[in-house]
Amino acid sequence: MDSDRLARLADLTLSYPEVGATGTALPDGYSHIGRNALIGEGLAAFRAAGECLMTWGMHRAAGLDVEATAPRAAPGVNVLVRLGPSFLPIDAPCRVLHTVEHPDRIGFTYGTLDGHPEHGEESFSILLDGDDVRFVVIAFSKPASLATRLAGPLGRFAQGKILDRYRDAVRAAAT
Repeated sequence: MDSDRLARLADLTLSYPEVGATGTALPDGYSHIGRNALIGEGLAAFRAAGECLMTWGMHRAAGLDVEATAPRAAPGVNVLVRLGPSFLPIDAPCRVLHTVEHPDRIGFTYGTLDGHPEHGEESFSILLDGDDVRFVVIAFSKPASLATRLAGPLGRFAQGKILDRYRDAVRAAAT
């Protein structure tokens, strides 16, 4: 990836006004999507899945290229995710808004920056509930470009498939 492009992300602003809404009520006017899946059992699985999530391993294991301004998710870290075929990649710049690292919950939320094909936010968590380890995603988004508007339901389908790949990646880390 282009490190100059990554450095320029600091100058970009969030591309939507409802910052933090994945932690409250999801806003109207957006598509809402989520996942809540059992991915493993026990403290070791929880820690391994959390480390995969917080160090961008989830993205990489899902087949995406990712470059970030820090090796671990933290508030203010800028992330450039590249998806699609190498001959026609789609850049998806984001900024980490919030992180949590508690004995029973590890996760982060990031929001889209100007230039992302969508406007919105995604929150990812690994939860330890008794002995069960769960992967939870809460997201809202809407098209930000003509291409994503034209993609319509196909874009929503692709987003769901990426979330499924994320789930599979943290599940593999937890085993």
